[in-house]
Amino acid sequence: MNRIDRRHVPGSVAGWRDARSRKAARVDEEALARLCDEHSAVLLAYATHLTGDRAQAEDVVQETLIRAWTHPEALDPDRGSARGWLLTVARNVVRDQARARRSRPREVTDQIPEAPLGAVDDEIDLAVESWVVAEALAELTPAHRAVLVETFYRGHSVRQAATVLDVPEGTVKSRTFYALRALRGALAERGVIS
Repeated sequence: MNRIDRRHVPGSVAGWRDARSRKAARVDEEALARLCDEHSAVLLAYATHLTGDRAQAEDVVQETLIRAWTHPEALDPDRGSARGWLLTVARNVVRDQARARRSRPREVTDQIPEAPLGAVDDEIDLAVESWVVAEALAELTPAHRAVLVETFYRGHSVRQAATVLDVPEGTVKSRTFYALRALRGALAERGVIS
């Protein structure tokens, strides 16, 4: 369907005439309907070409016809064909819509966006987290603290940690299990984890 429904042309919408200026009220509804019949298919094809979207193109045509309705002097037959003026208006409407989309934020949400990686806030967060973990580690027994330092912070394997701590490998494994459980409890008390 390449024609715009005349029901959406402003001249036929009840109450619009009262809301518009006297200049717009002078427009002959029949002339506007003829204008729509004569130019809407061309306007729609042109707007579709410019936008690449049929629905958006229909909005452009409607806006173009509204502007034609509010500027009857541009439609004066003594000035020549109105098609050139209508096509120019359609192009300007498309341009205005594109500018409006670029000037608005893409997404509006009530969530606070996360800071990009590498931001200064990340360094502060890391420092605070390190401080909280260090406090929680200080609450552990010396044996639990030592096994976590060897396995997690120094990156030693169970065998290497057993050699450094001078305990059997099985002891390193069980101490690590209980040390992590105690550390998790200490961090939960601080509200870091739940």
